[in-house]
Amino acid sequence: MSGGERTDPRYLVVFGACLTQFTVIGLLFSYGVFFKVFEDEFGWSRTLLSSSTSLAFLVMGALAIVGGRMNDRYGPRIVLFTSGAFYSVGFVLLSQLTQPWQLFVIFGVFLGIGLSTHDVVTLSTVARWFERRRGIMSGVVKVGTAAGQVVVPPGVALMIVAMGWRPASVVIAILTAALLLAAALAMKAPPKPAPEVRHVPADGLSYGEARRTRVFWTLCVVQLLFFPTLMTVFVHIVVHATDLGMTATAGATLLSVIGATSAAGRLMVGALVDRIRGRRAYVLCLVPLIASLLGLLMIESHWALYVVVAIYGFAHGGLFTVVSPTIAEYFGLSAHGAIFGTVLFFGTIGGAVGPILAGWAFDTTGSYAPAFATLAALCAVGLALVLTLPRQPLVRSR
Repeated sequence: MSGGERTDPRYLVVFGACLTQFTVIGLLFSYGVFFKVFEDEFGWSRTLLSSSTSLAFLVMGALAIVGGRMNDRYGPRIVLFTSGAFYSVGFVLLSQLTQPWQLFVIFGVFLGIGLSTHDVVTLSTVARWFERRRGIMSGVVKVGTAAGQVVVPPGVALMIVAMGWRPASVVIAILTAALLLAAALAMKAPPKPAPEVRHVPADGLSYGEARRTRVFWTLCVVQLLFFPTLMTVFVHIVVHATDLGMTATAGATLLSVIGATSAAGRLMVGALVDRIRGRRAYVLCLVPLIASLLGLLMIESHWALYVVVAIYGFAHGGLFTVVSPTIAEYFGLSAHGAIFGTVLFFGTIGGAVGPILAGWAFDTTGSYAPAFATLAALCAVGLALVLTLPRQPLVRSR
């Protein structure tokens, strides 16, 4: 390998994208560690605590389009620097938390803005640099997400135990600012014309044509049905574990298990989806997802909980991988971005509602059993809908 290849700036961009995903999503998963702390100190309900996360999801979904357009106009560096600054300030403000309305401001403004760019800006930028190897490099970036889920929550839990949650929040803010600044500096838009650009027209249905198909709406509804599980389990699993007698630190390691098995799911499903097609890949993800929810519904043993969350993590990672290639398979590439964005929007709705309803179910019944049972039923309906998808693409490349 030549010196020029070793210093290829594209790989610095991949590093920046991975670091962004590692930091932003790792800290998002760490919110479950704060759950029990806030519940004990302030007496706030889990419905309230879950609602703050849901508000952040809604803001993230709404602002992702804005972040993408700003990336097109100004490039990734300034956009990620700005959103990273908001994310860091959010944790500084978290250290001063005393009232519920403050929690909603922190999540709805600062953390929501910070979350809004981590996917759309990083993956869009990497796609521009690696047109020929877009899928592989996008997968590498998303493994950064899984790494954050493994490493960050236990670190946050240890800091809270060692120094208390308020000082820990300030330290987290400082570390977040440093990591996201470094990530933003590593990111830049490709020169024009971009490397590896091939001006080949993409085949496929237009957005309007896709919307008139049953497959389009089936994929939207399936996303709406399974995404509440993906956004609910990581928010509530730590406090659920403490309800079963685990320490908060031990409960935080469950998030690391999810992160590790999620990385395996992303890589395995990503490698298989082109061979077995999206319909079967969805089944490969949804069956273990339903099994893990049924396990959470029934088990109380600590070691068995690790097994169940490992199964869940595989499905979690796979479902974050399977959607985009399935959309390309059925509809082609002409309107892939618009179709993908719409499907994800349906998921954002479900993801915002799921944690709130799970918290409400616990506050009402004193158990997460109704929530896990409902999520399993929703995923089962989603699986039934996936089985109605056609076995062949709607379009074929010319």
